[in-house]
Amino acid sequence: MKRHSVINNMHACRQCDTLLPMPLLSEGQKALCGCCGAELFSRKRNAINRTIAVAIAGLLFLLPAIFLPIIGIGAAGIYNDASLVDCITLLIERRNYIIAFAVFMFTIAIPAVRLITALYISLCIKFYRVKPSLLVFFRSYHLFDTWTMIHVFFMGVIVSMYKLSAMADMQIDGGLYSLILLLFCSTLVSVTMDQHSVWQKLERSLEQ
Repeated sequence: MKRHSVINNMHACRQCDTLLPMPLLSEGQKALCGCCGAELFSRKRNAINRTIAVAIAGLLFLLPAIFLPIIGIGAAGIYNDASLVDCITLLIERRNYIIAFAVFMFTIAIPAVRLITALYISLCIKFYRVKPSLLVFFRSYHLFDTWTMIHVFFMGVIVSMYKLSAMADMQIDGGLYSLILLLFCSTLVSVTMDQHSVWQKLERSLEQ
């Protein structure tokens, strides 16, 4: 048991592969490698509260980004607008089921699950309710971290707007602003969450 604990308290430098003991850091402090001087890890300031705030903000922007019209196009006296749900519905009607499923997963489901997971983990840590079951949620967060493709959809919207601007009158609606803010929150939650600190708290709960 002691040997297992000692191994868990070691950290390998990413630059020179030196195995070093993991020090206990306060918020705002950094641990540097004694051999090459590279940064091993750092503790972020007020990480839990910031993550909670960003995750709640992202979830608030999620519904407007899904249901509000993204852009409106007018030509020859006819005006049409489309939301993210309308795009998915249109793909289903045209029997592009795989693309519709991919758009739903990468722009709605995965960002929502990722924000909810980050919020749940942060709330449990804030209120001292760390349990071994949180490992499942934290692993899900890491899994979905590389599958958030909302920025790809956003780039597609920007390219479409550029091409359509010369053909018709175009109006930017609230859905696009919400999508931009959702993308910002989804990116920012990765910055605010102190993943190293979360891992340490989860490992301590498993050892108890």
